[in-house]
Amino acid sequence: MNRRTFLKLGAASALAVGTGIQLPLTVTQAAPRYQMSNAIKIVSSLPLTGSSYGQCITIVNSIRMALDEVNGKVGDFTVTYESMDDATPAAGKWDAAKEAENASKALGDADVMAYVGTFNSGAAKVSIPVLNSQNLLMISPANTYPGLTKPGQGEPNEPDVYYPNGVRNYTRVCPSDDIQGAVAAAWAQSLSAKSVYVLDDTELYGNGIAKVFVASAKKRGLTIANSSGDTEGIDPKATSYQSLANKIAQAKPDMVYYGGITQNNAGKLLKDIRDAGINAIFMGPDGIFEDAFLSDAGDSGEGVYVTFGGVPPDKLTGAGAEWYSAYKRKFNAEPQAYASYGYESAKVVLDAIKRAGKKDRDAIRAAVFATSNYNGILGNWSMDPNGDTTLTTMSGSVIKNGKFEFVGTLTA
Repeated sequence: MNRRTFLKLGAASALAVGTGIQLPLTVTQAAPRYQMSNAIKIVSSLPLTGSSYGQCITIVNSIRMALDEVNGKVGDFTVTYESMDDATPAAGKWDAAKEAENASKALGDADVMAYVGTFNSGAAKVSIPVLNSQNLLMISPANTYPGLTKPGQGEPNEPDVYYPNGVRNYTRVCPSDDIQGAVAAAWAQSLSAKSVYVLDDTELYGNGIAKVFVASAKKRGLTIANSSGDTEGIDPKATSYQSLANKIAQAKPDMVYYGGITQNNAGKLLKDIRDAGINAIFMGPDGIFEDAFLSDAGDSGEGVYVTFGGVPPDKLTGAGAEWYSAYKRKFNAEPQAYASYGYESAKVVLDAIKRAGKKDRDAIRAAVFATSNYNGILGNWSMDPNGDTTLTTMSGSVIKNGKFEFVGTLTA
């Protein structure tokens, strides 16, 4: 890829994410020739700069763990792994141009057969079309925005806009937000909330899950306390949310629901809400289910409810419990929420390489899509034709004494 092509790619990617415009991205470079038939590389693209580091380094550890268990060998293939950072110091979180750069780098490396990522759904919008140009498999341990895979669950042109060659190359091992948002609304109702003020961080993931929550809450007879009757976006870079907190106080909701990630000022938002004397229940999705939120929110985080697509690592059973113990022994640390999904993603890729039996991007992509009755650490599951897992388990936790305390599994 020449410099001009790369700059166009990065600009288009940034526009697609930054403005919400859906642009199928194209890559003009020729498919790389495979130089060493027995050398295969897996890469990941996750935010490792800023407060996402704590969560994402446990995903990286888990991928390495999966490869170590097979000594980097699958059949006749030697499998190596490269971790890439899609965050920048300037952004303090994932960055569209950086994600485009990572996807282009992976595409141009003839040994790369799988791309594990992204962590943020907005970043996936950037890389899916790039990798799709050569059927390079993408498997996410954490993306939950429904529109990436499911027709009728997002914008009118989703998900087809992300697959310009007409072949699906994107999969994920975590349940999507059409399930999580509905479960959150059911949980809100069970907590006796009758009115909810709904906020989001304006990103693809945050706005998406907030809208699912709003629709599900209305179906259950809950009142959306926002004057618009819909979710309200916050400025993720604001230095104060005092005026917003005053507006929420006037609405007198039983609950405040925040759709978004920690890195978009979730802790500051919560502190200002509490400082305004608002003692309403506060609930958020898996985007704040991480140690970084506990640190940012401080004492204001006490009593916050959080949903998650699955169960926390220490609540896994069977093979999952064995993995959890092995992780702690190997790294002498607790894995964060999505570490198990990173491990599962890597193991599925290794299994697909073995079944494909050849160093071929499309063959390995097809093998992952053909994953059926897979007995992993998350349970027994299959990959559906859209690239989604058949797993639907959801759970809830509450913050007590500065830590997440497991409440139990949840249903809509």
